[in-house]
Amino acid sequence: MNLPKVITDLVKAQDNFDSIAYANCFTENAIVFDEGKTHKGKKEIKDWIEKANEEYQATMKPLEYSETEQTLKAEVSGTFSGSPLVLTYRYEFKDELIQTLEIV
Repeated sequence: MNLPKVITDLVKAQDNFDSIAYANCFTENAIVFDEGKTHKGKKEIKDWIEKANEEYQATMKPLEYSETEQTLKAEVSGTFSGSPLVLTYRYEFKDELIQTLEIV
């Protein structure tokens, strides 16, 4: 599967539970929408993913990427109820980094 470098980096950071590397995939003023909450800016994104990593220990297995729709479907496994789940990640990019991410 041919993924943009920033998405490959994001998946690697997630699988290594590296919240700093994960946050570095985003622009300074990026926004993440997940579980009904909004996280704004790299610091909030780092804090959010760090807490999620501690709580769920989730890893991602990319299944399908659409460049035209800027979506990634991934199997997410972890210590949460219903694991594994297939989630859709919707992206908007700016300067080869993630500007917005919505996880559904």
